[in-house]
Amino acid sequence: MSRLDSFIRRLQAQRACLDRAAMLIRDLEGPVLELGLGNGRTYDHLRERLPGRTIFVFDRQIAAHPDSVPPDDCLLIGDLRETIPLAADRFGRCAALIHADIGSGDAAANRTLVAGLAPYLVRILRPGGLLASDQPLPETSALTALPLPRRVHAGRYHLYRREPD
Repeated sequence: MSRLDSFIRRLQAQRACLDRAAMLIRDLEGPVLELGLGNGRTYDHLRERLPGRTIFVFDRQIAAHPDSVPPDDCLLIGDLRETIPLAADRFGRCAALIHADIGSGDAAANRTLVAGLAPYLVRILRPGGLLASDQPLPETSALTALPLPRRVHAGRYHLYRREPD
């Protein structure tokens, strides 16, 4: 498969998972956390799918289209390894949805990053809340993997539900 075809499949999987997550949390209170603003495509998609919902965005720097930059009070700039632990203390267990699009081309670095962030993401996610990720999370009793939408191949994207304590 060409890199272009792989990219297209990844974006299709991402959209399908975000649409499923938005539907599943529609009656669950709480903000959305977007890890990795990038050019702002998924932030814009989440705003459209979840109108009126507060979306907090985390990224190292802003490089998004001007129409896809969140308000300053919803933007947390810095390394995720520093901002996510602070967010866990600040927000507590309140997020209805966390979207983590944080992978790079380095599989070992991805595993290390996800392993370091996972305990904090679980602390932020409210019971019944969802986590959609481009990276698999380490197994934990707090998260249950959900079936993926039709046409999303296993391993292409990941959906988890936060279990009650």
